[in-house]
Amino acid sequence: MRSDLVALSLAAAVLATLPVYAIVSRGKPLDAEVAKRPASVLLGYWIRDWVMWLIGPIERFFIRIRVSPDVFNYAGALFGAAAGLAFANRSLALAGWLILLGGSADIFDGRIARARGITDKRGAFLDSTLDRFSETFAFMGVALYYANRPWEILATALALGGSMLVSYARARGEALGVSCKEGIMQRAERLVLLALASLLDNTVTTWLAWEPGSLLFAAIALIGVGALGTAIFRTVYIAKELRGVP
Repeated sequence: MRSDLVALSLAAAVLATLPVYAIVSRGKPLDAEVAKRPASVLLGYWIRDWVMWLIGPIERFFIRIRVSPDVFNYAGALFGAAAGLAFANRSLALAGWLILLGGSADIFDGRIARARGITDKRGAFLDSTLDRFSETFAFMGVALYYANRPWEILATALALGGSMLVSYARARGEALGVSCKEGIMQRAERLVLLALASLLDNTVTTWLAWEPGSLLFAAIALIGVGALGTAIFRTVYIAKELRGVP
């Protein structure tokens, strides 16, 4: 069986849990961490709460066996590196699943640390820094996948640069006392778009007789434009908030 068909079958199985979630969550409040974070166009409150519900049993298992949150920080970086290798080897479906696994690890580290009451500055630093390593590895792999395709490589460079600028603007603003977490292309949105495009690219491009990698290119371009726009928005917002601050 082709790897992309396996990936699509797994994705269909995951999506099949949506009706179950819709029934069991009716009338229940949102997950506390979901409720306190701003929603976005791509990932609204309902979708993010579904994800928390879906991975909840796994999260509780890891808490029960007392897995260190650092394990997930390092795992996220390793999944990002593995995704980069998969992209470079033209295994897009595998890369898509590795991106999702890395994103899940990123969710687990903070939630488990908070649930166990062991949050600290070292963990926060590792979380933010290793996330950047993970994205860099993944986009490097995408660039290698698009070798000799200059427009695609340019879009990948824009996506990587925009992603780093989004994170830097937030980190620098918070260091100066201004928090800005809003934006249409935050890390979660970038990961979801990259993963979905990777999982669906072979099926969609074969069906539409497009060049392989075309769907992924569209997602990368959208990530690049959206991330750059988010970085500009945060820069303008933080600069306004700091006006007159010595």
